[in-house]
Amino acid sequence: MTAFDPQVIEKFKAISKKIDYPKKTFLVNEGDVCKQIFLIEDGCLRSWFNDDGNDITFQFFFEGNFVSSFESFKNNRPCLYNIETLTSAVLYVAQRADFMKVLEKEPEINERLNQFLMQRLYHYQKLFISRITHSPQRRYEELIKEQPQLMDRVPQHYIATYLGITPVSLSRIKKKIRISMKPW
Repeated sequence: MTAFDPQVIEKFKAISKKIDYPKKTFLVNEGDVCKQIFLIEDGCLRSWFNDDGNDITFQFFFEGNFVSSFESFKNNRPCLYNIETLTSAVLYVAQRADFMKVLEKEPEINERLNQFLMQRLYHYQKLFISRITHSPQRRYEELIKEQPQLMDRVPQHYIATYLGITPVSLSRIKKKIRISMKPW
């Protein structure tokens, strides 16, 4: 995602409160209007939604990422998904009203945010198309190539839901790949 320059980060921190959150804390709940934006200093978060009792992960966030339900945050609409801490996390938290004032006063920050949101949209489109066109094994191979840090930081059952498969299927894919990589 687009990196924000240190000056933007400092302006954000100036309107934020630094908060420690325990693992498995819901920061945004599906159906609520999102009133905050978060900057991750330390930890791992995920975005997910409930599909008839099954949780479907569609994005992971790490240090340096801004996180919010931007659609809900900017438009005062109910959020379509949850945002949850996967690990304990240290986050800078800004309230909507404070952040919107900064966007009004600082057009360059608004422009950077729009670039960031376009990259996030691209990520979602890529995930959507991959789910339609690629096999689960190919999705897994792309994930370990593009985001290898996930394998060490995210529990496998969340990686499975991100790939649109069950944890058992993910184990089979990983075993198949290990076998194919063994020298004969």
